[in-house]
This record gives sequence, structure tokens and C-alpha cells, in this order.
Amino acid sequence: MSLRDRAKELFKVACEAADPGIALSRALQDHPLPVPGPGGRLRIVAIGKAAVPMAEALLPQLHAPFEALVVTNYENARPVAGAVVHAAGHPVPDENGEKAAIAVEALLLNARAADRVVALISGGGSALLPAPVTGVTLAEKAEVSRLLLGAGVDIAQLNLVRQGLSRLKGGGLLRAAQPAPVTAYILSDVIGDDLRVIASGLTVAPVGSRQDARNLLETLDLWPRLPESVRAALSRSETATSAVAATNLLIGSNRKSLEAVVAAAGAGARIASDALTGDVADAAAQVIAAAEAGQGDTLVFGGETTVILRGTGLGGRNQELALRVALTMPDLGRPWVFLSGGTDGRDGPTEAAGGLVDAGTAGRIVAAGGDPVALLADNDSNRALALAGDLLVTGATGTNVADVQILLLGPKTA
Repeated sequence: MSLRDRAKELFKVACEAADPGIALSRALQDHPLPVPGPGGRLRIVAIGKAAVPMAEALLPQLHAPFEALVVTNYENARPVAGAVVHAAGHPVPDENGEKAAIAVEALLLNARAADRVVALISGGGSALLPAPVTGVTLAEKAEVSRLLLGAGVDIAQLNLVRQGLSRLKGGGLLRAAQPAPVTAYILSDVIGDDLRVIASGLTVAPVGSRQDARNLLETLDLWPRLPESVRAALSRSETATSAVAATNLLIGSNRKSLEAVVAAAGAGARIASDALTGDVADAAAQVIAAAEAGQGDTLVFGGETTVILRGTGLGGRNQELALRVALTMPDLGRPWVFLSGGTDGRDGPTEAAGGLVDAGTAGRIVAAGGDPVALLADNDSNRALALAGDLLVTGATGTNVADVQILLLGPKTA
């Protein structure tokens, strides 16, 4: 098997290790579903890119009366027996997501103390379930996200602001469900598994206050560029609200996928970093340093990087990371390939999951008529990798546990 084929096979292992149905079934053995009180029922909301397989694993096991609602992205949507399925936009929220949020609120607002709410939460839930606070439109909220992403913020900073502008994020789902208690089974797409950040913390306390969000936006010099309605919403005083009891259970994560790759790769494989975060330029430097150190022939990384937009091109963090590694990797005296992919099968607003590059990537881009350095400067990693034939295209995987990077090193040449 070639290094490129082996990298793709190992990435497949990473995605399969995060299979939502298997992870949920395993968790239910140790943490069974709550039992409704007399006359009560289960109210189930599955939200995120893995919502469909999680619901499919759960609903056939139910014996108590239940109502179920599933919200997922268009690529992963399909009918689920016993549930109403809403498909919505990701990574850019859309009107269907707003309608889905209203449907979730309607299901929860009918809950009684004898009911039990079960939330199946996975990555992507934040964009899929937009519920802007009063006075803020979906378009205005999307503009805020666009400005933040263009400034290169990390997921925690993004969610800090999102929560301040949302009815459901930052524990809003709990408030909507009261007085019914909530049990959440959570598949993490966040490095470090901070439950406040996964899907913007639907069932936990917020990342911070509205004042914290204002401070961040002012530090980034974004406050004057925000819609007036957004500034007004983030300037409102905050009042303490009581929330219902919540049990949050983490059932899968990026780290588990990295461990599965190392196990499948065998001798010479190791996790080089399980926190490859921050700007893609810095992340590329970390990958190259690990390659030069030569400690093993299969180096695995996990994380979620950020991109500062300086151009008008098309791409995503994984594609840009792969392109940067391809353009800056020194001569190692041995063949190598580097894969960077989103475990959900989608990298930014593109058809690709990421990129798969090697020492010949730059030459292939030039031979196809492209200027790799200029394309990188324009944040046009998608076009650059397409010219090289180095896009990683998997289609939707049905899961989401952040990003996985795999660096394979061949034998040294004479």
C-alpha cells in the first residue's frame, strides 16, 4: 500500500472510532436513560452532525412514550423512524436552522416535571440551531460569526459571543426544558472537551458573560463594525435565571480517535500532539518540527486550527494547513505524506474534508498552471490542492470529533 493510500485508510479508522451509534450504545450500558415520572414521557432532541445515527441507535430501544426531534446538516439528513427530522445549514446558519430551533423550543416548552428530556449532542449544533435573541436577525448574527472567523478567533471565543446572542446556547436548552430534568449524551468535537463549548453549551453554563463578549469584540476592534442591534443585545444587563437539573455525559472525543489510529498503525506510531490548535502557520511549523525530529514513522495529531482571512479565495483550515506543510516542509531525505482532515468530512464551505499532500504537491500545482505561494496568500487552498490532485474528499461521515492529521514517513533514501 502506498503512503497516500495508507494515510487515507488511517483517517478512515479515525472517523470510524467516533461512530456515534456505537459510542452512544456503549454509554447507555453504563448510564441508562432516565425513567419518566408517573404520566410522564421522554422528550428527545438530537442536535448536530451526528444527530441521525445517535437517534437511530437510541429510538429502537425505547419502551416509554416519547417524542423525538432531530436537527442535522443537509448532507447527513435522512428519515429516522419515530422522529421528526430537520435539515439545516452548516457552517453558515440558515432559515431552516432557525425554524428547527423554534421546533426544539416548542417541544421543550411543553415539558412537565414528570417528563425527562434527553439531549443527544454532537459538533455542529451551534450553527445548526440558531435562535437569535429578541431584536437580532439571523443575518445579523451570521455577520457577527463571519467577522469573528475572519479575525482568527478560536472556538471558545466564537461561542462566547454566540451564546450572548442566542436563546438556546449557554444553557438555554435547560431553561426551555424546565421543570423537566435533562440528561445529555455528548460527542465532543472540541479539543479539551470543554462542555461549555461543544455545540455552544446547550446544556451547561455559558463560557462567559455578555460583558466578556463585549470585551473580546473591543479587543479585536470589531465592536464598531457590528450591527447596532447586536451591540444593543450585548449591552443589556444580565439577570440570573434558574435552570433545571442536568446530567452531562461525554461519550466520544478526538483523543479516542487518535488512539485508534495509533493502534491501527502499529509499531512506530505515536500521538505527536492532541492539541494542534491556533493559527495554521504555527500548526504547520509544529508538524514540520515533529517530522524533522523523526521520532516514529507515523505521527498523529488532533485539534482544530484557525485561519486569518487575508484573501478572497476558497478553502478551510485543514486544506490551508496541508498546503502550508507542502510548501514549507524541508528535504527530509525520505518520502512523506501529510493528511489533514475534518472528521465530519467537511472543511469550510467546500466539498473537501481537507488535503493530502507530499513533496511533489508544489510542483504539481505549478505544472497545472498555478502559483502555490500566491494561492496561499489569497487563502485559496481549495484551488491549489485541486490543481495538485491533493484534495481529500470523503463525503459526509456522520460524525464530528474535530480534525485529525496524519504524517507518514517512508524509509530514508541513500
